[in-house]
Amino acid sequence: MPEVRCSRRQLLRAATALAGALAAGNPARPARAQARAVAAEPITPALIEAAKKEGKLAFYTAMDLPVAEKFAKAFEARFPGIAVRVERSGAERVFQRIGQEMGSRIHAVDVVNSADGAHFIAWKRSNWLAPYLPEEVARHYPPQYYDPDGLWVTTRVWLSSLGYNTNLVKPEEAPKSFADLLDAKWMGKMVKAHPAYSGTIMTATFQIVREFGWQYLEKLAKQKVMQVQSSTDPPKKLALGERAVMADGNDYNLVQLKEAGQPVEVVYPAEGTPLVTGPSAVFASAPNPNAARLFQNWLHSLEAQQLLVDFARQHSVHALAKDKPGARRLDEIKLWKDDPAGVEQMSEEIKARYAQIFKV
Repeated sequence: MPEVRCSRRQLLRAATALAGALAAGNPARPARAQARAVAAEPITPALIEAAKKEGKLAFYTAMDLPVAEKFAKAFEARFPGIAVRVERSGAERVFQRIGQEMGSRIHAVDVVNSADGAHFIAWKRSNWLAPYLPEEVARHYPPQYYDPDGLWVTTRVWLSSLGYNTNLVKPEEAPKSFADLLDAKWMGKMVKAHPAYSGTIMTATFQIVREFGWQYLEKLAKQKVMQVQSSTDPPKKLALGERAVMADGNDYNLVQLKEAGQPVEVVYPAEGTPLVTGPSAVFASAPNPNAARLFQNWLHSLEAQQLLVDFARQHSVHALAKDKPGARRLDEIKLWKDDPAGVEQMSEEIKARYAQIFKV
C-alpha cells in the first residue's frame, strides 16, 4: 500500500474539521481549555487494577528505540500484566501517522511522546488530548514544563549539538562554533539530519534560522553535507568514521557512545546550542485509558526520570532527579530558547526551503 503523505498544514485542517469550531483567542490556549480545572493525581491501587484489566497500551514515540524499549520493560516489570507496545518513528512521521489515523477514525494511540513540542499545540487545539496531571509533576516540575490544563508534560530535555570523530579530527582543530562549519576544510566531511523527519532537527533548524537567517544554511549546503534522517543517525555516522564532523544531531547519543569507548566528542557551539524538549500526553480517544494514565504517571515519576538521566543520558526537569557525576549540566552550557509556537508557524516553510537548499 503506498504511503499517504500529508503536510502539517493539511493535517491541521483535518484536525480542525474533526474537532469543530475552535474557541476564540490564542490558538495555543483555547478558551475552553483555559477554563478546565485539573487536579493532580497519584498512582492509586484502583488505577493499577483498572489498568491491569485493560492489560496493554500503545506508546507512540520519537525516542530512539533502545530508550523507548527500556522504559517499556521497566514499566512492565513495575506493573506486571500490562504490556507496552512501542511504536517508534521520527517525530514528524509520528505526527503524520496520528493525523491520518484520527482522520480515519482509527483510535490506536494511548500515550504519545514527540521531539517536536509544536505537535502538542496542534493536538491541544484539536481537543485530542486528555487532561491528566501526575502528582509528582505538580509537586516537582517547574510550571513552564507542563501544560496548565494538564494536557502534556515535558518528559525529557536534550540538545542538538555538534560533534566530531576523535580519530579523524584533533581536538585543537575541531570546530568550536556553527561558523567554523563553513570552513572549506570540512567540505564533504560532515553529516546532518533532516527536519522533515526529525522533530529534534525541525526544532534545531528553526532556532538556527532564527539566530542566523537562511543564508547560513545556504552556505552550509555548499559544503557537500551527508544527509540522513533521524537525529540519532549523525552520532552513529561519526562513530563509524563515515564522516568526521556532525553538523547537528543530538548530544545524548554522543555521550552514550563516548561512555561505551567510541571515538566521538560532543561540541556545544560558542554561539549557543539548540534546546529541545520532548513532551508526552494521553490521548482522549485512548483505547486503554487507565493503562495510558498509569504509564503517563509513572513516566514522569522519579523512578522513570532517573532512568532517563542514567540510561538515556538526557536531562530531566524533575527536581529530585540527579545528574550523573561528571555530566555537563544545562546551566553550564550556553543555550538557545525553545519555541514550539514558532516552530508550528514555520514548519512548512522550513521543510520546503530546506529541501530546496540542500536538494533533498
